[in-house]
Amino acid sequence: MGHGGEGKVRQARLRLSASGGRLSLPGRRVVGYHFTTVDGDRTIRRYWTTACERCHLKTRCTKAKHRVISRWEHEHVMEAAQKRLDENPQAMRVRRETVEHPFGTLKMRMGATHFLMKRLPKVATEMALSVLAYNLTRVLNIIGVKPLIAAMGA
Repeated sequence: MGHGGEGKVRQARLRLSASGGRLSLPGRRVVGYHFTTVDGDRTIRRYWTTACERCHLKTRCTKAKHRVISRWEHEHVMEAAQKRLDENPQAMRVRRETVEHPFGTLKMRMGATHFLMKRLPKVATEMALSVLAYNLTRVLNIIGVKPLIAAMGA
């Protein structure tokens, strides 16, 4: 939300109505839904109000005559993830320890420089093949060749 300057009202302080039609701002102001737009591959809902001139929090919110707030259609998912992280900060450490090793191994196998292919579909395929090779190596190291062949034949 907004410019996020020092002392400004942050988007985290906003509350979206259950219907998604209105945002509640601090200071008991309500901002109505105005329109939806697509920015790249994201659908963005825009809310705005012109009641800023009468709001006692205006100096902490905006310098403009009105306030425009943009919210990604799936922002509630990000907020829920952030809430879970705030409630259990140790979870990020465990995730980092679990996930960073495979990515380090993939980078090492790729030469730690760059993808060989160009353009997203080809790079995605290259990454998928690298992940498949990593996972196959992990399975071979964990259960061995014979049990893997037996499992594939079943």
